[in-house]
Amino acid sequence: MPRKIPRVLSIAGSDPSGGAGIQADLKSIAAMGGYGMAAITALTAQNTRGVTAVHTPPVDFLRAQLDAISSDIAVDAVKIGMLADAQVIGAVGEWLARVRPAVVVLDPVMVATSGDRLLADDAAAALRSLLAAADLVTPNLPELGVLLDEPAAESWEDALAQGERLAARTGAAVLVKGGHLAGAECPDALVLQAEDGAMRVVEVPGERVDTPNTHGTGCSLSSALATMQARTGDWESSLRVVKDWLRGALAASGELEVGGGHGPVHHFHHAEGSVPLAEGEFAARMWDATAKVRAEIDALPFVAQLDSGTLPENQFAYYLAQDAQYLNGFSRALARASALAPTEEEQAFWANSAQVCLVVEAELHRTWLSQHAPAPGRASGQGPVTKAYLDHLLAVSAQGSYAVLAAAVLPCYWIYAEVGDELHRRHMERTTSDGGAAPHPYGAWIETYADEAFAESTRRAIRYADRAAQHGSPAERDAMMLAFEQSTVYERDFFDAPSQHA
Repeated sequence: MPRKIPRVLSIAGSDPSGGAGIQADLKSIAAMGGYGMAAITALTAQNTRGVTAVHTPPVDFLRAQLDAISSDIAVDAVKIGMLADAQVIGAVGEWLARVRPAVVVLDPVMVATSGDRLLADDAAAALRSLLAAADLVTPNLPELGVLLDEPAAESWEDALAQGERLAARTGAAVLVKGGHLAGAECPDALVLQAEDGAMRVVEVPGERVDTPNTHGTGCSLSSALATMQARTGDWESSLRVVKDWLRGALAASGELEVGGGHGPVHHFHHAEGSVPLAEGEFAARMWDATAKVRAEIDALPFVAQLDSGTLPENQFAYYLAQDAQYLNGFSRALARASALAPTEEEQAFWANSAQVCLVVEAELHRTWLSQHAPAPGRASGQGPVTKAYLDHLLAVSAQGSYAVLAAAVLPCYWIYAEVGDELHRRHMERTTSDGGAAPHPYGAWIETYADEAFAESTRRAIRYADRAAQHGSPAERDAMMLAFEQSTVYERDFFDAPSQHA
């Protein structure tokens, strides 16, 4: 199961300059929101200009490190990096066979950036045998060629073909990296093997960052992927988040001013050390944060009586009248969201939603109001809850933050859709079981909840709010959470208002 703070173990060599190996892994794990641990396979003397010496501790000491960790701490993910010789590789393989964390990422450190081979032939053969124990293998292009006993790919098409061959041979997913190719583009691709043996290739394009500071990029990428996969359970989502983060780390690397050679990336370049969000993660957080209020909505007399058909008609009429007035003000908040939205796609969505509220939904409510007129004087103006809800949306609109406004309007979609879907499901079950023999006074209204167009609009509203959170600052996310929670409370009070005021 995905974990909010995964416990991630790096099995790799040490870099005293801090740019690669264990040191880079621990920074990447922390940057991705994990708890980092380390078992050291080798000690190196190196800096940004190169490696001057390597010391491999006795293999029994590596076994002791691994056993000490796994005998006490549950390991959610493991990243495997530099494995110095065949004995070390064998020890890691034995440990994996006994412990087997849920996520295993293997970065086969075999070929240096200079092109020099880093492993003896017997160690290279042992490393190939370890690939089948991995969930994901992340070789650079020279290493991909060595693993297949082929020349390094010189084109993206050849690289993808090699990735497919390695995935078919090992059963592991393969990350094909375009960093060693020439040109302004720097694509990556996941090669995933389905149960029927077919290959699925997920390409994630990207632009090359013009910087000499590439020390430790492979280490950082693989450990970040292990951490995000433990958080999300989805390789594609994890890669998109990590690739965006690493691009920012490369772009900001010059700020560090470390060394005179190939410097390290800036692992904590993102705003105020905040953890990057996976797709859908912040939306899930908002939903979870309002669980208590949503449960209170489900328990309201209005909802229960609407479901059973025992709702007094004057309460239903009050609800219709207030909802019609609410939609008029809500459409203005949606129009404001359209004006603030960062993309044409989102601008068009919110603008169309505002029009639907103003025209289609309002007409629907007027039609029903003609059949269920409220008592004179009971719903001629905005009720106190309607006014308070719209004042809240107006205040958020005036602040000028698209992300916060998207969060504020989202409960009107999401809560309404969830309540309506449950009411419609139970209504259809009753209709099927009794053969329609018992007419439901509000059955036709409940059936309007099955509108697929509204369901799709809800999915898009969730996606856009979540996307805004991914690009927002920690402070903006806090404001989004507060706005979402406040709107959810108003949704509860809105559903409860007919019982209180009608």
